[in-house]
Amino acid sequence: MKETKVIHPFPPIFDQNSKILILGSMPSPKSREIGMYYAHPKNRFWKILSIVLNDDFPLSNEDKKAFLLKHNIAVWDVLKSCEIAGASDYSIRNPKVNNFNLIFNNCKISAVFTLGKTATKIYRSMTGNASTYLPSTSPANCAIKDEELIKNFEIILKYL
Repeated sequence: MKETKVIHPFPPIFDQNSKILILGSMPSPKSREIGMYYAHPKNRFWKILSIVLNDDFPLSNEDKKAFLLKHNIAVWDVLKSCEIAGASDYSIRNPKVNNFNLIFNNCKISAVFTLGKTATKIYRSMTGNASTYLPSTSPANCAIKDEELIKNFEIILKYL
């Protein structure tokens, strides 16, 4: 698959009450098409969060935004732009990171969580900031079962 230049298409989700920031790498083609983070039907992000937070699974884009804000969670991606083949983080070239001051200057983030190895590596190396690694919820990460994802994601509870 050919790499294409992708510019991040939508803004972060956060408000002044956000306490944690969850960062992926770059929205997948399906997420970009739908206009929402983790929108691929097989991505387990929303399912895992709803279980960990003991709340209803949000269905619409507006429900997902409200769900995050209700739980004081900010969501964005590490990358502002990159060259990428489809949704493959391994194919990322020429990464440019977002300016996280937009979030850090407007709410009191107590912890940053990066989803997947690529987001974690790029965030830490290009910003010099610390983050807590969480396994990717992508369908490509099918080796990790839901139970293990839930256990890993429970760490966010101590910061909310």
